[in-house]
Amino acid sequence: MLFNQIIGQEHIKKHVQKSAENGRVPHAQLFIGKEGCGSLPMAIAYAQFLLCNFSEDAGACNIKCNKLQHPDLHFAFPVTTNDSVKKHAVSDLFLEDWRDFIATQPYGSLFNWLQHIGVENKQGLIGVDESEAVVKKLKLKSYEGGFKVMIIWMAEKMNIAAANKLLKLIEEPPQKTVFLLITENEEQIINTIKSRCQALHFPALSEQDIANALILK
Repeated sequence: MLFNQIIGQEHIKKHVQKSAENGRVPHAQLFIGKEGCGSLPMAIAYAQFLLCNFSEDAGACNIKCNKLQHPDLHFAFPVTTNDSVKKHAVSDLFLEDWRDFIATQPYGSLFNWLQHIGVENKQGLIGVDESEAVVKKLKLKSYEGGFKVMIIWMAEKMNIAAANKLLKLIEEPPQKTVFLLITENEEQIINTIKSRCQALHFPALSEQDIANALILK
């Protein structure tokens, strides 16, 4: 996903792009905004910029990122058991569903996501199994020698055990590792996580931005 595919939020696009170009990439960032503001598409576009703008083969890198299949781009998001995943639900078991969801509903809500995986009557959660998977992934060297990016969508759905397991890693991540936490409700994120992140607040999209996007479609 590229910055020019993101609806509105021009000042945030410029800010994250300029910061990256100047080599000032905070290792942990918190994207805060209500449903529909585009914080998830922005995080994906920003991750793609970090991974591909400094890559020796930007073309191949962009192809992998567009398919959400870049080996240094990682995701964690709320999940729960369903007909296919009976226990120990973690994001990696839902990656094909996730790629389809982003392709079809990049501005979708948590409810939309839970509908997409057939569990709309259950609560999605980011639990301690997920945190253990995140720690394992990020301890490995990057596959392509550049950045590693971990996007945690709906970070307020992390339970206390999961958040505590990630604290040290968020505070002192391996070199060139970037955490992008996305939340609709920062009050539900524990302070020890919040205090370790640089916050970016996303305003609601204007009617004009939405109208322009619809015209371009």
